Amino acid sequence: MKAREISPLMLESYQRAARVILANHLVTTTYPDALALPLLRRWTTELRDDLLELFGYRLEVTETTARLFTAADRLDPTTPARTVGDRAFDRRRYAYLALALAALGRAGNQVTLSELAEHVAAEASQVPSVELSTERAADRDAFVDAVGWLAARGAITLADGDASGWASNPDAGEALYDIDRSVVIALFRPPRALQHLSSVRGLLAAPTEETATRETTRRVRRALVQQPVVYADELDDDERLQLALPRTAADVERLTGLVAERRAEGIALIDPSGRLSDVRFPSTGTVAQVALLLAGEIADRILDPDAPEPLRLPLPSPTTTDLVAQLDSAIPQATVLRELADAPDEPAETAAPVEPPPVYPFVEDSWIEATVTELVDRFGRTFAAQWQADTAGLRRRAVDLLDGQRLLRRTDGGVLVLPALARYRGVVVTVRERAPEPDLLSHPDTPSPAVPSREK
Repeated sequence: MKAREISPLMLESYQRAARVILANHLVTTTYPDALALPLLRRWTTELRDDLLELFGYRLEVTETTARLFTAADRLDPTTPARTVGDRAFDRRRYAYLALALAALGRAGNQVTLSELAEHVAAEASQVPSVELSTERAADRDAFVDAVGWLAARGAITLADGDASGWASNPDAGEALYDIDRSVVIALFRPPRALQHLSSVRGLLAAPTEETATRETTRRVRRALVQQPVVYADELDDDERLQLALPRTAADVERLTGLVAERRAEGIALIDPSGRLSDVRFPSTGTVAQVALLLAGEIADRILDPDAPEPLRLPLPSPTTTDLVAQLDSAIPQATVLRELADAPDEPAETAAPVEPPPVYPFVEDSWIEATVTELVDRFGRTFAAQWQADTAGLRRRAVDLLDGQRLLRRTDGGVLVLPALARYRGVVVTVRERAPEPDLLSHPDTPSPAVPSREK
């Protein structure tokens, strides 16, 4: 491992480069910032070796781009592409993104937004259940979201005009984009020929010629950097053994600078820099603050020795099979080359469990609703105005955040509390009063606004 050979004085720079490429997968001259690509080019040789050895990832670096080709061991519906406004992509936006990327690959050095929309509309008409009509505002908004995703990564750069103006009125607004072909090429580099796939399972990590032990170790390391928490109960026997070995997490710590928090139930890699995780928690903002407070309330209820013993239930059955079926049903069968198509991999047969599945404390939706309502009553004046008027939406977003961080799991009628949530027990709230600013128009008896702070 090359990271062991780097001097302590330079190790922090190397770890920062590793975090950048693991967090973004694509780095350009402008994305995620102007300093990222020079940093990666400084450590290209060492990173290429370590990422391949530890995770089985392949790194390609050019003058203008760096692309990390990762391997997925399972489908994860919790990490969608997101718009500039942080909305999750839906099927329509994904379709527009793929079609726009294909159109850019055939375009010249520049393209107007209306021209790109025409190309996407023509191609979309050949995809079942997908079309782009510039007469519909919803279609224009979805298309502009896909274009914004490409622009954020440097595939296209706005040269003139305004995309939002075109979205509002395509007859009056227009936008002109410069095309960076190197970024376009780097973006669309699938690990497999998509026309050869008859099932989405073909995109998952395929067996390699590596020894079984080494491949198992790589799967565990990939889980450590891809998931907020890795629970031993969700692994098979060989993976649990590798997770328990100190070196498995230690190598990832050395590469990334993250700190492994090891408990009997599993391991979480803590990011002191806050620059590897796509979602920071704890964090600022009303939803994150309410999620933290709710986590503390749930932990206090579960761990309170004087409280009644909560009902314990097993985790709901994984929905991977249903997700695979939904994705496979969306594959345009007319584009699959039957002569070269791979036979879809059938899911491995799972033996009947010898031991009963683990069970976790169950918390009812009614209790969560009452608790969030109480939090809004106590601290609502410090929350954003939109959430003060939408307690139900605030509750859903807070639970979604905790679910995405693998601190709890949604189930019928409530949530199941996972072990890592215990680290947030004892959340303390302090409300800092802002010092009043002189204002000739303010009344002397007007109270100053309050700002919440959260301490663990």
